[in-house]
Parts: sequence; C-alpha cells; structure tokens
Amino acid sequence: MNAFEAGTRKNIPAVLIYARNRGRILMIHRNAPERAESDEHAGKWNGLGGKCEPDESSWQSAAREFHEEAGILVDPVRFSSLGTLQFPNFKPRKSEDWTVFVFAMELDDSQAERAASRSDEGSLHWIAESDVLKLNLWPGDRHFIPRVIAREPFIGTIWYRDGEVLRHDVRAL
Repeated sequence: MNAFEAGTRKNIPAVLIYARNRGRILMIHRNAPERAESDEHAGKWNGLGGKCEPDESSWQSAAREFHEEAGILVDPVRFSSLGTLQFPNFKPRKSEDWTVFVFAMELDDSQAERAASRSDEGSLHWIAESDVLKLNLWPGDRHFIPRVIAREPFIGTIWYRDGEVLRHDVRAL
C-alpha cells in the first residue's frame, strides 16, 4: 500500500489561470496586508487560481477561482487546458503533494477593463508577457511560464525544499 492509500500523504488538486489581453497576462501580487503572516505566497506574483472543490471539474474550479479573484464570470468552456504540474511534498508539514491544472484564456478588451484591481489575496495587475519573468515568482514558475507565454502545452513536476527548487522536469507535449 502506498502513502496515499495509507492516508499518510494527501494530494491537493488546484488550478492556475493565465488570462491574456493584448500581449499582457493578468497576475496577482500576493500582498494583502491582513494575510501577510499566514500566506506562504506573500510577496510572490502568481497566476490566478486556487484549490479545487470536491464537486468541481478542473474547468469549473478555474471559472470559480477566476470569478472570485478577478470578478469576471466566464463560461468554463473558455478556458484552454495548457498543462499539468505536480509538486511533490509542496507542503511538507501537512504531508501534501499538489497537482495543478494550468489554464489559459483570452479576454476581450471590455472583459479586461472589468478585471478587479484587488482580491482578498492581493492586487491584480496586467503585466506585459515580456516582463512576467522579471517578477518575484516562485522559483519553479520560471521552468513552465515560458511555455505559458509561448502557448505551448506541457506537463511537469517540480520538487521544492524550503522554498527552493530541488529539481524539475517540465516537458512540451
């Protein structure tokens, strides 16, 4: 029996969304002051997203999370699956591995203008695709975001220890 069957490890399904408009990507800066001490993403820049609920498909989770964070309700069929990432032992103190479904979508100008500037987790900003890798990202994001920008489907695994990448294996599909 493996660790998942034995119940000693958990796998958390989550989604990451990279919405685009005119060569820009909507990113969240995790800078909400009231969450700073408890947010392990504090100070980082991320795509929008979060954990999946038990009764949702990954597309439904993407639509819900995008609505919660950007304030825009989008039909789940608008999200294009771009990749799947595994993060073994992402939260070691909780014995959690994460599986993240990465989505991309295009927003028209009117939707992009309606995107919220803040969410409960931080401020939202439209960042030029050419500037995304200049942000304070999780170190592992640098191994897959170039594929997001290139709209190149991928699959990968990124291993962390103490917030640093131990190794990675991200491949084009």
